[in-house]
Amino acid sequence: MNANVYQHFRPEEHPFVDSVGDWLEQVESQYAPYLTNFLDPRQAYILETLIRENSDLKFSFYGGYEQAERCRCMIYPDYYEPQIDDFELVMIEINYPKKFTELSHGKILGTLMSAGIKRDYFGDIISDGNRWQIFLAKESASYIESQVTKIGRVTVHLEERPYTDIIVPKDSWIEETATASSLRLDSIISTVYNISRQRSKQLVEAGKVKINWSVNERPDYLLDLLDVVSVRGYGRIQIQGLEGKTKKEKIRLRLGVLRK
Repeated sequence: MNANVYQHFRPEEHPFVDSVGDWLEQVESQYAPYLTNFLDPRQAYILETLIRENSDLKFSFYGGYEQAERCRCMIYPDYYEPQIDDFELVMIEINYPKKFTELSHGKILGTLMSAGIKRDYFGDIISDGNRWQIFLAKESASYIESQVTKIGRVTVHLEERPYTDIIVPKDSWIEETATASSLRLDSIISTVYNISRQRSKQLVEAGKVKINWSVNERPDYLLDLLDVVSVRGYGRIQIQGLEGKTKKEKIRLRLGVLRK
C-alpha cells in the first residue's frame, strides 16, 4: 500500500489496512481467491475502499443472511464466480432450557469471548426473542461447539442447523436522520438518545460504550462512516451516511438505530 493511503483512516486502523494490502497481494500473485474472517461494517468499508482504489480485483461479502452485519469477504480475480458454499459458514443454534431461563446477546458474546474465541471467528448472533443462532467460520465451528457448554449458569448445547432453518431476527435497524454539531462520540450519543452531553460523557468515561465491539472511553473520539456504537442500557447506533452540512454548519447524518 502506498503511504498516502493511511491518511484516510485512523491510526489504530493502519494494521488492518496493512492486512488488506497483504490479502490483495496474495490474490494477485497466486491468482486465486482469498477468504477473510468475519469483518465488522467499518472494516468491510475500509476493505472495499482499498480494493476499489488499488486494484482491479473483485469482492463479495456474505454473513449467512441478507442483512448480516458481520460478514466474511471473498477477494478474487475476475475469472472467479464465488458460490455461497465458498464462504465456509456454519449456522449454529443454541439449545437451552427455554422454560426456565433467558439468554441475551451480551451473555452469549461474553461467553464466546471468555472461551478465548476471537471476535473475527464468528459473525452475527441473532434471535427471534426465543431461539438464538450464531454464524461461525467453518474451520473453527467444531472447536467452538466443544468449548461452549454453559452460558452463565445455564447448560447449553450448540447444534449445527441447515440454512433453511434460519430464524427471522427480531431487532433490525430503524433508519433515522439527525443533525449533529460534530462527530464526537458524546455528541452523537446525546443527539440520538436525547440525553444531556454531560450524561453521554459519563456513559463513555464509565466504559459503557463500545465502538465496533471495543470499549472506548474517549468522549471526544471522532466517529466515521459505518462505525457501530453500542451504549449499554440504550441500544446501538450505526453511522450509515454523512450527508453534508446544514446552513448552520451542522452535520447531516443518516443513522441506523436500535433502541432498548
